[in-house]
Amino acid sequence: MSAESARRNVRILTWIGFATGVIGGLLIAFPTVIGLASPWVQVALGVATLVMAFRARKIGMAEVEGFDGRLSLAAALLGFLVLFFAGQAAFIILSTLG
Repeated sequence: MSAESARRNVRILTWIGFATGVIGGLLIAFPTVIGLASPWVQVALGVATLVMAFRARKIGMAEVEGFDGRLSLAAALLGFLVLFFAGQAAFIILSTLG
């Protein structure tokens, strides 16, 4: 992969990761928008955020000269936060069922 193509892929993956993280954060703030499916959608968005952010970091470290991974690291931290709070909500729903 060329350096310009790698930069473009890193940029796209990082911003997609941020977008999924922000959507997951909004669902955490307003959980009644979706209803009972909200924690599961949040978990899926958190996982997608982590996958995108770490994929961007992997490509950036391997193929981009002078890669500064702070932005993709911030997206990964956002993904961990979304996954943490979504996991709590999902656990509460599962514990009330059992």
